[in-house]
Amino acid sequence: MSGSPDDDRLEELREQKMEELREQQGGGGEADAATQEAAAEQAEAQKEALLKQYLTDGARKRLNAVQMSKPQFAEQVEQQLVALAQSGRIQDRIDEDQMRDLLSELKPDDSGFNIRRR
Repeated sequence: MSGSPDDDRLEELREQKMEELREQQGGGGEADAATQEAAAEQAEAQKEALLKQYLTDGARKRLNAVQMSKPQFAEQVEQQLVALAQSGRIQDRIDEDQMRDLLSELKPDDSGFNIRRR
């Protein structure tokens, strides 16, 4: 899978960000903000790499669909997946069915509305 358009695009973005960070570090007072931004971008890149490694295409598409409709929930799911991957609790790649199960497990209970007329 190396050499796919997604991998090439990700590598281009990384190189761009590294160049920007090198330029910003020469600015002096902006170094702290640049350092924090660099750490956040590095964490994001690491998260994306882990997700790409452990999710099949179908699972990524499902997660992206959730991201479009419920970004906060998708972020929680991504953090959970990263934690599972880093702790070594994911043995194989997660396919679409497993992602569906995981999403239903992590989904907050829908209390809904109970309207009673008097």
